[in-house]
Amino acid sequence: MSDPAALDADALRAAAVPMGDALAGARVLVTGSSRGIGLAVAAGFALAGARVVLHGSRTGDMLDGAAAAIAALTGGAEPDRIAADLTDAGAAVAVVHRAAECLGGLDVLVNNAGTMMGRNPSASVDDATLARIVDLNARSAVIATRTALAYLKAPLGSVIFTSSISARTGGSAGSALYSAAKAFVSTYARALATEFGPEGVRVNVVSPGTIATDFHQRYSTPEKLADTAKRIPLRRLGRAEDCVGAYLFLACPALSGYVTGQVLEVNGGQSMP
Repeated sequence: MSDPAALDADALRAAAVPMGDALAGARVLVTGSSRGIGLAVAAGFALAGARVVLHGSRTGDMLDGAAAAIAALTGGAEPDRIAADLTDAGAAVAVVHRAAECLGGLDVLVNNAGTMMGRNPSASVDDATLARIVDLNARSAVIATRTALAYLKAPLGSVIFTSSISARTGGSAGSALYSAAKAFVSTYARALATEFGPEGVRVNVVSPGTIATDFHQRYSTPEKLADTAKRIPLRRLGRAEDCVGAYLFLACPALSGYVTGQVLEVNGGQSMP
């Protein structure tokens, strides 16, 4: 789902309708929202009446197309968007502050930015690749969250991380660093939930399974994906839209006000606790 035009409007509206007006006016930053799960999640928030800021690693057609697609879905103005490479030192701080400036504050941070950066065999991965994988998938999420916590207030204040099924399973060959970084995210979120629970700020995780986005077009063969689908109890790969309801649920205090420190698995039964 790298093409914003591929958004399933009906599925997104179905996810947003149960929210009613509970998220209307909520101020939301979704990192890594120019495509894939992040784009679907941002669109879902916008359809639920939230005010959304998009983030992508670079300016250009993809980020602009994401904003245009959301505007077409909602019938409103294009959301603000911010381009920044979160592997760069200081970028996460700037993105959060800029989003809060655009929105007049911040209620929900969705730390979604992340990728494998290729299949990287553990025995031969170089230091630069190690640094980039950890910087994007773990360090930037820590810094973005640390920065956002100054803005987040109860009852809407919430942080939602995107982890991965590979955080539990270890992933497949060449994904060890990515999987470990996602496991870090899941554990870090639980620790934050304990720290910031007394302030009424909730911290949770969505852990998608194998979702048919361009992530897997880049990193998995068609044969591997077909074999995976056969082994999933629901007998299909997930779609980005399948993940949206989990994020909206976790952001909505009317539905999940007593939910914090949790990892919500969205994988069609591919992996069960």
